Amino acid sequence: MSESKVKSYCNSFPVTFTKAKDEILIDDNGKKYIDFFAGAGALSYGHNNDELKKDLLDYIKKDYITHGLDLQTPAKQEFIKIFHKNILEPRNLDYLMQFTSPSGTNANEAAMKLARKYTKRKTIFSFTGNFHGMSTGSLSITGNSYYREGIPMSSSDVVFMPFEKGFMDELDSIKYIENILSNPSSGVDIPAAMIIETIQAEGGVNIASSKWLQQIRRLCDQYNILLICDEVQVGCGRTGSFFSFEESEITPDIITMSKSISGYGLPMSIVLLKPHLDCWTSGQHNGTYRGNQHAFVTEKKALELRDRVNLDEIVRHKSELAMNYLISELKEFDLIKIRGKGLIIGVDIGQIDKNLAKKISIICFKKGLVIECAGKFNEVLKILPSLLISEKLLLDGLKIIVRAIKDTL
Repeated sequence: MSESKVKSYCNSFPVTFTKAKDEILIDDNGKKYIDFFAGAGALSYGHNNDELKKDLLDYIKKDYITHGLDLQTPAKQEFIKIFHKNILEPRNLDYLMQFTSPSGTNANEAAMKLARKYTKRKTIFSFTGNFHGMSTGSLSITGNSYYREGIPMSSSDVVFMPFEKGFMDELDSIKYIENILSNPSSGVDIPAAMIIETIQAEGGVNIASSKWLQQIRRLCDQYNILLICDEVQVGCGRTGSFFSFEESEITPDIITMSKSISGYGLPMSIVLLKPHLDCWTSGQHNGTYRGNQHAFVTEKKALELRDRVNLDEIVRHKSELAMNYLISELKEFDLIKIRGKGLIIGVDIGQIDKNLAKKISIICFKKGLVIECAGKFNEVLKILPSLLISEKLLLDGLKIIVRAIKDTL
């Protein structure tokens, strides 16, 4: 095949997939796989959800606008209206919407650019274990050295601070950051922004506590630093609330969203920004594929569907079911750590063998389960199914994981 060596997921799952429906992938031999990958979190409503698909096909059949840059269209206007009505207004959130080029890294690039423009400062604080995308600016705030090898530049305007979990757990990270900010001889400039993931997904499902997030918000307020929350993988209902930060009761200055924002796997990304931060001039940050019209259509239906079925409650229930099952079935293995929130759950096998999770994911794939690994050594099995997965298929997938772990150990 004439494809670059940069390909990755097809190396982990070496078959040709031909069809997909809801939580099931089917290869060209007709073998079925339970999907605990969900397009790296982009398929929060599963593959080819009937309701979303119907509205999309109706839209296409009527020859409505497919490509519109940032032109005004009915699809765009209806999406903005329902997003304000169903998401922002009930949470008393006041944000403007900026549509960027269609992946999460583009949203993060725009957010950093805006923060620097507004504050007239250059430095960005990121956190150990963070992952924010693969373009140059986003790589500069990403911790993983494997990905950062692709940066042909200095990232001297980025300073990494210790995350609450997963890095020197005995360190008081808030006190450390506070000392850096308050000490005029620290050698570190006051940043334009801090960018955080409330749950470090690629970092190994490391979950920040509400208390820690509140302390970060306090430091940002104290030093006039903008707080950017990267919701690309864990937003849009993944954690049992639409925004992953809701439980902590913080309000970010800027929010970045992508992946599951379309509900159907269609590319789109959004920056939500406080109105007073809107210092852009017309066209100062743009892109040919900002504002995917088809994604507007499917996300409008997704927002209607999530309210009708009470999706947050469904996710919380399935999360409790999954966590209880894993904890009960793996209790004999003291060194295996299980952590999660909503339907992002990590099974950390690193204390036994940091190379073991990858081996187990291969066994799972052979048994009909698609699941990827995360963490600094890929030592964590990351469970990331559709939010609408049936309880039966959820448990069937978990049983495959447990059986693979027990057979291996």
